[in-house]
Amino acid sequence: MDGRILVPWEQNRDNAPASLTVEVFDGHGDPPPDVLDDVVFYVVPYGRDQRVDLIPRMPRLRAVQLLTAGYEHALPYLPAGVRLYNGRGLHDASTAEHAVALILAAQRDLFRWAEDQRSHVWQPHYTRSLADSRVLIVGYGSIGAAIEERLRPFGVTVVRLARRARPAEQVHGVDELHRLLPTTDIVVVVTPRTPETEGLIGAAELAALPDDALVVNVGRGPVVDTEALLAERGRIRAALDVTDPEPLQPDHPLWDAPGVLITPHVAGGSAAFYPRARRFVDEQLQRWAAGEPLVNEVAQGSG
Repeated sequence: MDGRILVPWEQNRDNAPASLTVEVFDGHGDPPPDVLDDVVFYVVPYGRDQRVDLIPRMPRLRAVQLLTAGYEHALPYLPAGVRLYNGRGLHDASTAEHAVALILAAQRDLFRWAEDQRSHVWQPHYTRSLADSRVLIVGYGSIGAAIEERLRPFGVTVVRLARRARPAEQVHGVDELHRLLPTTDIVVVVTPRTPETEGLIGAAELAALPDDALVVNVGRGPVVDTEALLAERGRIRAALDVTDPEPLQPDHPLWDAPGVLITPHVAGGSAAFYPRARRFVDEQLQRWAAGEPLVNEVAQGSG
């Protein structure tokens, strides 16, 4: 096939069909202009500095593959006619593990025990439990299903909620959110950031939760209203892998808010992610070489 393909890992170049011209770009620096001029398929490197800014500099571009489930950051750069694909499924295991870890850490006060260990303090007390909790998963898709699978052995009741109701799958629509919150012990947010989800968990939603409920966010920071969460002053606890703003500045009040546990947006990037991502890119290149449709299409540039 005419044109170059940019991939983030040497494995993908080495495993690519012989008919493809594949070059490695790991996100550092810029590829030479003549390379960008010929790129038809761009696999965006994974990490903090995803180089979606290079997309407009690729005049022959036909397809962009992200390795993240979220794709809103790439949409402003997408030229007319260019198809965008995301990494749906690649982060399911990693994100689900992290979500469950955050829940357990918050319910069993693990961060307090860690502080006591550093201070050489032996001061036991009984904690909350995950067992018998009612867990509402907001944004129930493949990651939500992976979280539910890992939660089930703990003896919880899982309630599923998505943008639209799916009665056959026992998934509630978002219009039922306020009805479900008063009986929820733990809310797990896994939604992408869209105009509809921004601020979805705000002052009214937090107020509807019972005292000492836990909000876990492994989706996108702006889905949970930071100011509203701070205003709860510890009545509602939170375990956040994503925040708004992000990254948090050293003097941001969220760091010291009562009942808040923070990790720095690391849920999806565990060791389990990278082998899955490399295999996925290999499979996409095989489809591209064979003229087959790529999987996980999420958008097409309209210009």
